[in-house]
Amino acid sequence: MSDAAQPTAAEVRAAAEAVKTALDRHLAAVERRTGEDDPAVYEAFNELAAAAEEYDELLYDRYDEVTPFEIPGAEEALPPYTGPEEPNALSVLIRRDYAVVEPQRLLAQAERVEAADEDSAPESSAGTVHGALGVLFGEFEPDEIASRHKEFGLEEGDSTLWVTAADEPAEPGEWLEDPFEQIDPQRVVCRFDVSAVFDEEREEDDLDEGLGADPEFDGELDDDEDLEPLDADR
Repeated sequence: MSDAAQPTAAEVRAAAEAVKTALDRHLAAVERRTGEDDPAVYEAFNELAAAAEEYDELLYDRYDEVTPFEIPGAEEALPPYTGPEEPNALSVLIRRDYAVVEPQRLLAQAERVEAADEDSAPESSAGTVHGALGVLFGEFEPDEIASRHKEFGLEEGDSTLWVTAADEPAEPGEWLEDPFEQIDPQRVVCRFDVSAVFDEEREEDDLDEGLGADPEFDGELDDDEDLEPLDADR
């Protein structure tokens, strides 16, 4: 970056003051929190994240220096909540991914369901993987499949749950043709994400901390060294 394009010292100082102001506002919002998902706290968090990111960028551009903390940028989070303060209705949006790792187990479970169903059609629909999936997901609630997925030959992938607020309940059948078309991120009250990537990040952090504790460790073991089993409580 050329000197002409660099931010001035005054701009960096102003960005630092903006972080201080955002910190005060965030703390005040937390102190006045009205519930676990208080939109004021969420908005203050996003403002703090944006201010911290701006300061970090200007500090680096001007002084080639970074901050000692990391706050996710506002674009990585949901936008500020703008829905009703007292929602009269809500929608719960769930996505769960699975991998079919044991097709034969899946088929066998579907066949058992059909065999126990006296009203099932003479021709079995459990003879194919997609047919077996239709049988099992038609028989069991999604939460039960999530808790018993290994029995059905499935392996869990990522999952997410969004709770969105509405002014009024939808009319019966109103959105069934395209249930996920009109999702407004600004009406998301809360969301919960599950992914193996979070566990991998924690494992990498733990590994980095462990390696940092021994400056003599070069990542390789001598032939006469053994790995000690990890304590499950640690």
